[in-house]
Amino acid sequence: MANLKELKNRITSVTSTQKITKAMKMVAAAKLRHAEEAANAARPYAERMEAMMVSLASGLEGREGPRLLQGKGSDQRHLLIVATGERGLCGGFNSSIAKAAAQRAEKLIAAGKDVKILCVGKKGRDALKRKYSKLIIDFVDLSGSKRIGFGDAQPIAQRALAMFENDEFDVCSIFYAKFVSVLTQEVTEQQLIPASIPEASDEDAENEVDYDYEPEEEEILADLLPRNISVQVYKALLENSASEQGARMSAMDNATRNAGEMIDKLTLQYNRERQAAITSELIEIISGAEAL
Repeated sequence: MANLKELKNRITSVTSTQKITKAMKMVAAAKLRHAEEAANAARPYAERMEAMMVSLASGLEGREGPRLLQGKGSDQRHLLIVATGERGLCGGFNSSIAKAAAQRAEKLIAAGKDVKILCVGKKGRDALKRKYSKLIIDFVDLSGSKRIGFGDAQPIAQRALAMFENDEFDVCSIFYAKFVSVLTQEVTEQQLIPASIPEASDEDAENEVDYDYEPEEEEILADLLPRNISVQVYKALLENSASEQGARMSAMDNATRNAGEMIDKLTLQYNRERQAAITSELIEIISGAEAL
């Protein structure tokens, strides 16, 4: 009977866990809707900002642009901004971003480069500090933010800009997960400084309108480039927020399903043990009655 009691306790425990994971899935689904809307709303602005950078950069025509665009002519010192979540229970979301950043750091170190890491989110810091604690220069805690806003991204961008102006690094990249769907989140590495501006395609070149800028392109870029970095960091944080909720929703759905399967197996085992115990007692009673 002690064995039956243990099985019953396990069934009760797994049932309680299933209720928790089901509730977490519903909460993640509600948060995902808002996070996905915010990420989708930010994408057009970030894309138009990038298109403006392409247009302005192409108008320089060999002239020297701002350092945020041209860089320092060196790539010896690298700053890696690793953006992860503040909480776990979201599958491989945090670990995949930390792993991508760690692999990039290993390649840079192997090439003789200097690496610094700025962690955004507790989970990334916890994963990286085991091996790269000496490389982590700071940690940004966003656990107090109920919903990601531009005010969360601006201090991170300003910190990176200040470090660049103080010649603390040559190249800055940010790691985050781009939201594709509930089941798919793409780990992305994006170079922020110097600004990574794609070349205009042939179609864009054909449709391009020749603008006369006032003031000159250099002055506009000097003003827009710092703002663009804040926009790109904000976009990365929004993508991360949606990806985290999607990964958590998927993970909790799998956990709920696994808990249900475990309950079914334990219930079947409990019924078999109970039937065996009843049969054993009946045999003892019948044997005793026949002995009399």
